[in-house]
Amino acid sequence: MSPRWDGSEALLEHSIGPVGWLRVLFRGVALALLVTVGLIVLMLIRLVERPLYGQGRPVSPYITQAVCRIAFWIIGLRRRRIGTAMQHPGAVVANHASWLDIFSLNASQRIYFVAKSEVAGWPGIGWLARATGTVFIERNPKRAREQTELFQQRLLHNHRLLFFPEGTSTDGQQVLPFKTTLFQAFMTPQLRDVIWIQPVSVTYSTPDGSDDRFYGWWGDMSFGSHLLATLAAKEHGRVITRYHPPLKVIEFSDRKALAVTCERIVREGHQIDLLGR
Repeated sequence: MSPRWDGSEALLEHSIGPVGWLRVLFRGVALALLVTVGLIVLMLIRLVERPLYGQGRPVSPYITQAVCRIAFWIIGLRRRRIGTAMQHPGAVVANHASWLDIFSLNASQRIYFVAKSEVAGWPGIGWLARATGTVFIERNPKRAREQTELFQQRLLHNHRLLFFPEGTSTDGQQVLPFKTTLFQAFMTPQLRDVIWIQPVSVTYSTPDGSDDRFYGWWGDMSFGSHLLATLAAKEHGRVITRYHPPLKVIEFSDRKALAVTCERIVREGHQIDLLGR
């Protein structure tokens, strides 16, 4: 674990000058228009998809993917994908450094995020999450069976679910231990024989002279201030999404063995790209 990570450490401070505010205005308006148009198109397509396919979404995920790719172009943050996104039915697990992870992972593969239920109530973000098919879960053991059944339903419709097993975002300089709870859903008899898990490492590099943690969003950082700093930046670095070979769930004895293996693979990939940036 990086010595720079400390939950009590002072958060990064970003100053925005006059030119930076012009970039915020230009990029912010462009992003708002992009997201608004994208949502309108997506909802119109869902009006056709829902009665014909139910949970199936053969077209609308492509809209989300296109919006996320264009968003990176507007911001000026370059993307690089290493490896191949799996075609098997199953789920994707990744490390979590920033709200930008959502754009990066959506841009690289057609997926559906798994998020805590509180996100559904967040202004703006919650509505976006619902529109793009996010699966909301509660941290309540009494709801575990119900949520497992929901996972099964979505996975058996060939929806690739993505979740962040660390349970929180970081400064982007390390991978925290994976929590094993959600892995249990994939060990059920209905899924274990047919489901695969693909580990993905997400790594950010900043321009020379910038703090390595610039893209990290953690602790008490507000989304608004981090978004403004990202939009105001004169230069941007790059985000690498490294897709590792998928793992067949049936080959693991229990959820802990699966989680530990995924954690090790994600951490190794993250370190490779962190050192090579």
